Amino acid sequence: MSRVQESSGSVSGDPQFVLVANTRLPSQRAMALQVVQSCAAFQRAGWASTLLVADRRRVVPLPGGADLFDYYGVPAGARPSIQRAPCVDFIERVPVPLQYVPSRLQELSFARNAARIVMQRHASALVLARELEVGRWLARAGKRDFLLEIHRVPGGKLRQRWLREAARASLGTIAISGGVREDLVALGLAEADILVEHDALEPRRFENMPTRQAARATLGLAEKDPVIVYTGGLLAWKGVELLVDAARELPTMRFVIAGGMDADVARLRERAQGQANVRIDGFQAPERVPLYLAAADIGVVPNRSQPAISSRYTSPLKVFESFAAGLPLVASDLPSLRELLVDGVDAVLIKPDDAPALARGIARLFANAPLRAAIRERSLARAENCSWDARTARVLAWARSRRGVARA
Repeated sequence: MSRVQESSGSVSGDPQFVLVANTRLPSQRAMALQVVQSCAAFQRAGWASTLLVADRRRVVPLPGGADLFDYYGVPAGARPSIQRAPCVDFIERVPVPLQYVPSRLQELSFARNAARIVMQRHASALVLARELEVGRWLARAGKRDFLLEIHRVPGGKLRQRWLREAARASLGTIAISGGVREDLVALGLAEADILVEHDALEPRRFENMPTRQAARATLGLAEKDPVIVYTGGLLAWKGVELLVDAARELPTMRFVIAGGMDADVARLRERAQGQANVRIDGFQAPERVPLYLAAADIGVVPNRSQPAISSRYTSPLKVFESFAAGLPLVASDLPSLRELLVDGVDAVLIKPDDAPALARGIARLFANAPLRAAIRERSLARAENCSWDARTARVLAWARSRRGVARA
């Protein structure tokens, strides 16, 4: 159980901010890290901040006595308060093929209850809503000083109509990528009402990274082996199966995969059976991610070309973490990743959905030590502008320019 104090809001004289996110907290998914770090950055910017999340039945337990914000690498200092909105939650009680309706009930019940809490306890706060359903309920309640952050554009006509309703009532919409912005414009939103802000990183998580030698000793990796690392989720669209297949063509290299939900880890281990050069470590606490990056020669982002969340919408945290670690990347040549990475400058980009092309890209980058060194230096230089604090400053400046609600 976390020691974080759950409260009804700040009593300080600072302006109030609420980030609403339908996530488990803590969780094995990257979304939890994203919302914790994002909300903490608003707190550091001078806003008395509250993180309003779903009160889910099952969460990933923290290590005994752990503090939630320490667990996610938030620097010492003032932290946001946490509140939990009730929701209908029986998703895990039914088989996976039947989970669509329970999932929608959970989303809709959370949205309505979260909006009610905002209006009852934080009526004067600046709100950032990550779900369009929350934004719709806020709009219907008459709230206007909120931002809508969109990570994917829905395909259904009803939810598209709800998105337009929420976006047009808000201060503006934050798109997580250029692909999201393009599809929002196609839905009828004005481009001037959209700010593109990718995900970010907390530099202090990477300030005291171990040496390559120490990291490999801790992880039980040979010092002389070429080590290729993937950190993050294992959903099918992330393409990690391609990395397992590529490893068959590179038997002298060591592949280490860290992250993923339990079921996805089991599926990937079955695919990698018999491959001695592939190691799948499963979910890792956020504090261990820098350890894996420090041990690596190359990182990999092997996203597939479908669905749209992979090819056009995603803004992977692992890319920004690689910047902080100075880790050269091999990544799929997709619009979502080309927004962040220039081929031959920030990474080696390869044809997506193609395990042999992935293997060739890894081999080519490993053989080019000068390119790896150049990418490392550029990545480290880019990291500062990719911090959560820098992102938050841009968001607040934009909100200020929109309606004047942001703190001067």
